Amino acid sequence: MSFTEYPEFDAVGLAELVRKGDVLPSELAEEAIRRIEAFNPAVNAVVYKAYDMARALAAQQDSAQPSGPLHGVPFLLKDILGDCQGMPSTLSSRMLRERMMTLDCELVSRLRKAGLNFVGKSNTPEFGILPTSESAYYGPARNPWNLDYSTGGSSGGAAAAVATGMVPAAHGNDGGGSIRIPASCCGLVGLKPTRARNSLAPDFGELLGGLLDEHVLTRTVRDSAALLDATHGAVPGDPYRAPPMSGLFLNEVTRQPGRLRIAFSRVDPAGRPLHPDCIAAVEQTAKLLESLGHSVEEAQPQIEHESFVGAFTTMWFSGIAFAVELMSMQLGRPPQAGELEGLTRAVHQRGLTVSAVEFQLSELVLQQVGREMARFHQTYDCWLTPTLATPPLRNGVVDVQQEDLEKAYAPIVDYSPFTAIHNASGQPAVSLPLHWNAEGLPIGVMLSAGFGEEALLFRLAGQLEQAKPWKDRRPELFLQATQNEPVAG
Repeated sequence: MSFTEYPEFDAVGLAELVRKGDVLPSELAEEAIRRIEAFNPAVNAVVYKAYDMARALAAQQDSAQPSGPLHGVPFLLKDILGDCQGMPSTLSSRMLRERMMTLDCELVSRLRKAGLNFVGKSNTPEFGILPTSESAYYGPARNPWNLDYSTGGSSGGAAAAVATGMVPAAHGNDGGGSIRIPASCCGLVGLKPTRARNSLAPDFGELLGGLLDEHVLTRTVRDSAALLDATHGAVPGDPYRAPPMSGLFLNEVTRQPGRLRIAFSRVDPAGRPLHPDCIAAVEQTAKLLESLGHSVEEAQPQIEHESFVGAFTTMWFSGIAFAVELMSMQLGRPPQAGELEGLTRAVHQRGLTVSAVEFQLSELVLQQVGREMARFHQTYDCWLTPTLATPPLRNGVVDVQQEDLEKAYAPIVDYSPFTAIHNASGQPAVSLPLHWNAEGLPIGVMLSAGFGEEALLFRLAGQLEQAKPWKDRRPELFLQATQNEPVAG
């Protein structure tokens, strides 16, 4: 396989080549490594390179029968919750720079059983606290469409890696938009599944009061579906489970969705106008959906925005404080001077002040948001919004050393007004790359469906992908790398 052929295939396509004997897993591993070496100096997507492990596994896979549906396909794990035996898991923090994992978590174990080959770990913000991917420890991930801009966060390194064709798919997690935001910024497919669709075993039952879900970033809808087929399902001891799925998600991608009732929004939940680029993305998608036979009208759920933001922030800050305290317990010591960024220290301290009563009152507010979303979806099958309120931010607009929380979060307070709603409700939502602005930056649109309705989203996303294909739209940077020369940042 030549250098130019590898990134033309998605994960399902590469696995098919392996099954046919057209390419060996070791050849795929070498192509992934070659592209990481070519692109990573520019985009800083990969923060840990597991080349020796990947080559050893690929050599075993070369002579073995396919061990799963994605046998031999290169893949990246996120440096948050992608716990893999023999790899570090630092959460992009100096505090955890020596933290090496001795066991796979359940999600990684299932990805491994699917046949994926882990070539490394991807960049994130420290403890995942931002919708950008900048940390003092690893430095910022950079957007392949324009290196001055953010990849989004917190799964931004994963997004940059997939957008440049280092790997066809990469692990992410989403506690407030951390899969969908990078997907929007980097022109990818990013699904947040239904709450508890993927287990957090063995270490956790839930995180952030049920806000956080695990999945992947991909270039194609079918890859997202195939990977969810590989990972979903409860583990004994999980506190709750998602509604069961009969059959394969992958099969839903090519099924017709039927005539759906779809609401769309041109304002944020507080009624404020969005960036013109984001309005254009929604309006064009609404027209496309209407041309495909769907019933489309402007409407949105009734959510009391200020109380929701306050409750979500309380849950988020207490969750970060929990994470820092848990890591301190595992290390047997508190964070030392200089180990945490100023912003993380401030969020940690704020989180420590949250009382049990304040936490439960905030949880109640988020549960009421879930009730409202369930009511809304009794009328509408899907809700269409832009994923973000503005195009991607420039790197550096957030000062990770700023300890004044109001100042630190001021540049991003209105950046992502839609994504966290679906974390609160637990429902699935997907960001699709259906628009680019005049500056050539991706503008993702987001579709959500009722609780447990990933199959519906896959059917609709598959229809949109066929109607307005995006797979072959690549950043200019994608075309600049040669087999032997790195792309400079």
